[in-house]
Amino acid sequence: MTQTSTLPAPLPGRLRRARRAVLSLLLLAGLAGGLPAQGQDRFIVMASTTSTDQSGLFGHLLPAFTRETGISVRVVAQGTGQALATARKGDADVVFVHDREAEDKFVAEGFGLPRRDVMYNDFVMVGPKADPAGLAGTRDVVVGLQRIAQARQPFVSRGDKSGTHAAELRYWKQAGIDVEAAKSSWYKESGSGMGPTLNIASAMNGYTLADRGTWLSFKNRGELAIVLQGDPRLFNPYGVIVVNPAKHPHVKHEMAQRFADWVVSPTGQKAIADYKIGGEQLFFPNAKP
Repeated sequence: MTQTSTLPAPLPGRLRRARRAVLSLLLLAGLAGGLPAQGQDRFIVMASTTSTDQSGLFGHLLPAFTRETGISVRVVAQGTGQALATARKGDADVVFVHDREAEDKFVAEGFGLPRRDVMYNDFVMVGPKADPAGLAGTRDVVVGLQRIAQARQPFVSRGDKSGTHAAELRYWKQAGIDVEAAKSSWYKESGSGMGPTLNIASAMNGYTLADRGTWLSFKNRGELAIVLQGDPRLFNPYGVIVVNPAKHPHVKHEMAQRFADWVVSPTGQKAIADYKIGGEQLFFPNAKP
């Protein structure tokens, strides 16, 4: 008596290939699930400024660091005051900001390891090309602000406790102008980063203080142009500070230190100098040996 075979009929070639592809994907998924956590955790959180982020610097700089070290950097872009507050809570491993007075206080309070110079650029006063307040006739930022106040021309402040905002308030104080009293008329606060503030100034055809890096990368200029620059008081230095593990033991201190060391190294400094828009350099390295 002939027995009927219980073996399944051969699968068509296309179906066999599809099944092999599915099995391969399942195998890869299983291997990925078994990767050690250490490989997935090679990243640090950096609290930094909107100017470094919106200028495009980090898009140029951080991939170079990752290629060299295998460490990725997740940026929280805020005003300098907010960035330092984030680090104070232990929610960042390193800060990269530009308000020297606030940075020194952060270190003195024990939240950061010693600050290191990284780079600088400068602030510029941006306003309508027609310049109704007449800033173009001076390089003195204090005189320029006095002319804006006297002409009651719209001025848009970031108003966000950033390094740029802190510098602007220092200049108003030196000019003897009470901007609190002017908030109901010509002085406006955006409460946001440099890019949105420039957008508001463009829409209002008003004046604002900007860092040169963000201004050079800003596209929606409208009738705005640089109307005042070159005052030595407009110097704008940036520093890097590793969060102190004695305050927050969970921070990734060693990887954060590798970033701080790299960004002040000849390689990191060259990467900063190489970043240009339209052939114009946005930031100038100034790390000390």
